[in-house]
Amino acid sequence: MKIELHILQNFPPANLNRDDTGSPKDCEFGGVRRARISSQCRKRSIRTSPVFRETLGEHIAIRTKQSDRPLAERLVEKHGFDADEARALAQGLVEEMLGWDDAKERTKVLFYVGYDELDRLAALIVENADTLREALHAVRALGDDASKKEKETAGKTLKDALSGLVKTFTKETQDHVRAVDIALFGRMLAEVPGMNIDAACQVAHALSTNKVDMDFDYFTAVDDLNPKEETGAGMIGTTGFNSACFYSYALIDADQLAANLNGDRTLAMEGIRAFLKAALHAIPTGKQNSFAAQTPPSLFMAVVRENGAMPWSLANAFVKPVRGPRREDDLGLIARSVQALDEHWAGLADMYGLDGTHCFVKAARDVDVLDNLAGSRVPTAQAVIDRVAEQLAPWSREVAA
Repeated sequence: MKIELHILQNFPPANLNRDDTGSPKDCEFGGVRRARISSQCRKRSIRTSPVFRETLGEHIAIRTKQSDRPLAERLVEKHGFDADEARALAQGLVEEMLGWDDAKERTKVLFYVGYDELDRLAALIVENADTLREALHAVRALGDDASKKEKETAGKTLKDALSGLVKTFTKETQDHVRAVDIALFGRMLAEVPGMNIDAACQVAHALSTNKVDMDFDYFTAVDDLNPKEETGAGMIGTTGFNSACFYSYALIDADQLAANLNGDRTLAMEGIRAFLKAALHAIPTGKQNSFAAQTPPSLFMAVVRENGAMPWSLANAFVKPVRGPRREDDLGLIARSVQALDEHWAGLADMYGLDGTHCFVKAARDVDVLDNLAGSRVPTAQAVIDRVAEQLAPWSREVAA
């Protein structure tokens, strides 16, 4: 079972996702420049959105180079460890797993780790507390006059104990997690290959349906305490922005998601619901204090495909860039984008058929020009999510093979 998500969302002047120069990301598509929001930006806006986190509760993760901090907090708050001892053991464990940057006092690589995994790492330290404390004490007891061999021996004892914990943890978490966002978006750790998770979700870069040109805002900041006779700004600068109607596409493999969650299809269903709801509400945070581009989608569409039906991105509906109205009575940019998507869907349906395909769509009333997708309309955006859940309900009750 696969679930597709298609969104059309028009933004006023904004800089939602910046490149290395601080300008909005863009690319060429259909021979013209388009505005772009990267897949990484879209995924982060979804997984960090309040909707996603509130829906899934504890079944989420964090990505950080400072995983020793929440791990040490668990040892202190839940297991009564001394704070100094907890910091040392937490740092030692993540250092053994991921390497340690002494200058920055954090791991060398980002660790995408579920809250439940942090709890398990803390529990492993507790289960082996006597051995770890003895080894840690031996290291700390060595004076400055200790020989190199003595230091190496004591250090190796602690390192071996921590390495054993890493091996146990890796074996326990092989090929599955409980954090839904890791199960959706995957995890790659070259340092610990056994913890790698294949992503169950593909997220495309969002592209503008229309051709865009970069604009720049020249701004000044005035010093409030300047005397009246002193003119000029305290600071001047420029920031890039554009305005575009974006087409966004994502694809979830429900079977892969359930497999990543150790066969838990109930949790997989909650994850799919959370993803769809967050994708509807989440907006990238780039430069929002400057532009306040808080505009919701104008079209929200989900497709459930079964029996191996081939998934469709509808990006090619916009190979020819959509244009805004040329006359007062013309359709606007958003409505023309909806129309282009509707016609492209019809072309693909005519070529490949709709066997095993269940489509649910809601367009805002002022841009609802759906013709070919008219029979797939539902009353609200939330109804799109509910219909997907209803369609997946028999699957969720099956026992994974």
